[in-house]
Amino acid sequence: MVDVAEWGPFTPPAALRRREVFGWLGYVQAVGPRVPAVDARRSAPVPVLTVPGFLTGDWSMIPLARHLRRSGHATFTSGMALNSGCTEMHLELLERRLQQVVDEAGRPVALVGQSRGGTLCRMLAVRRPDLLAGVVTLASPLLHQLAATQSLVSQVKLMARLNVCGWPWLLSSECLFGGCAERTSALLESPWPAGLPFVSMYSRQDGVVDWRSCLDPAAEHVEVGSTHNGMGTDRHVQRLLAARLRTFGADRSAPTGWPGEADQ
Repeated sequence: MVDVAEWGPFTPPAALRRREVFGWLGYVQAVGPRVPAVDARRSAPVPVLTVPGFLTGDWSMIPLARHLRRSGHATFTSGMALNSGCTEMHLELLERRLQQVVDEAGRPVALVGQSRGGTLCRMLAVRRPDLLAGVVTLASPLLHQLAATQSLVSQVKLMARLNVCGWPWLLSSECLFGGCAERTSALLESPWPAGLPFVSMYSRQDGVVDWRSCLDPAAEHVEVGSTHNGMGTDRHVQRLLAARLRTFGADRSAPTGWPGEADQ
């Protein structure tokens, strides 16, 4: 059962809340020059599947994906038009999408998820570590799904009420207090797969998520200075991420049956 009171409301200083507004402005980069696609089977760096945060879609990961392609990584979208629905539903769809990407790439891929997207990645890694080369989460509440500001938690509760009123594409009360919440929380608390790289990037300047909830004991913790909303467009974060992803292939040997570089 999700116990919101366990963490309590997260109330960032007003200065951080203002910074978060400006963090969204970084996404104007999304309309900038396109970057050619990278062949996942022939690229040396690990292929990457990006997963957007709460109330955003794949469009929000465009700036980050473009930087990764410039760095030589093949990138794939999650297929999420809007990350707002039932947690278990998104997890099921994401697992199917992961299998498609692995089949296309011909080898394990890395998951990169922002905010709620990273929380979903943490759950998926427990279920399908065989398909993964590693996981990186960006400002993701890994220790408690609702470790966020009171205003955001209120929005989530409003969405659950709208679901009851006939908006089925929004998360429900089951995702907050019922069986869905219990099962997904259990996944978050499950032991991390042995040998699978796991990096959690977080910021004490986060004005949306309580940064302490990002400190999963199983992860390598990397502190950055970005806002929550600007995590995907922050140049320092982008460079750190691209460099760390390059080590994933060396961190974990490919399982039996995956093609080697010579076969590509």
